[in-house]
Amino acid sequence: MTDPKAEFERLLAELRPRLHRYCARMTGSVIDGEDVLQETLVKAIEAFPHTGPLANVEGWLFRIAHNAALDFLRRRSRREGVQDGDEALEAIADPDSEIDRRQAAAASLRTLMRLPVAQRSSVILMDVLGHSLEEISEVLESTVPAVKANLHRGRQRLSELAAEPDDRPPPVLAKADRQRLAAYVERFNARDFDALRAQLTDEVKVEVVNRTRLNGRGEVRRYFGNYSQTTDWHLVPGLVEGRPAAVVLDPDQPVDPPLYFMLVDWRDGHLLNVRDFRYARYVVDGAELSFNAL
Repeated sequence: MTDPKAEFERLLAELRPRLHRYCARMTGSVIDGEDVLQETLVKAIEAFPHTGPLANVEGWLFRIAHNAALDFLRRRSRREGVQDGDEALEAIADPDSEIDRRQAAAASLRTLMRLPVAQRSSVILMDVLGHSLEEISEVLESTVPAVKANLHRGRQRLSELAAEPDDRPPPVLAKADRQRLAAYVERFNARDFDALRAQLTDEVKVEVVNRTRLNGRGEVRRYFGNYSQTTDWHLVPGLVEGRPAAVVLDPDQPVDPPLYFMLVDWRDGHLLNVRDFRYARYVVDGAELSFNAL
């Protein structure tokens, strides 16, 4: 007999990349998307024992993720003083447009963020993740005509945005940050982990996403010890969403796309925070990432 809790945990692990894909595109950030995903998983795990039988567990999880993303966007809007209002929609969409699907799937997170929330969520759920109109209406707690309308408006706006040139200047690190990051990567690649341990602050924190959290010098020392026992990585300095990062390549296939990345923060020249996505490699999908050009 199948254990419902074990089956639910298996499904959570299986759906984690798809849920992150949605959260990242709703928030415009693979990093913020992971935060929203973690909030979603906590809420789902807490609620599951009290929900009773679920006909569509995936739809239930996406509804939790959608609401968590909306909460995040509201908090960010309050902090930044920006409103993200939605309009009443009447238009009709063709839910089976392959061209629209490809265009939405290829759109950057920054571009998708320029759509109103209702349009963005409908486009992501159908054109990026392949949900049906009925499934989307259930996730969004809306109606099929409203979803069709949002798809029509959202796709139309994406077509307009795709024709606009991207004239944003590339992000640039300050010289001191660039030097610190280059030194960190150089020592990591040289396996000089003692030199890295010597840079730790007393309150240093490391999150190995989807695996563990380490706090303080004593615990974080183990983090470097674990990497000393593996050989499947080569680091290069880079930027992820404008933040300093060690971008991880396959040492045997260095021209292939990055495997994952580590966000690295310092304070007064000492290592303060590391957020390592080794066990959450789905996060690199869609990331605004640059490396070898700092």
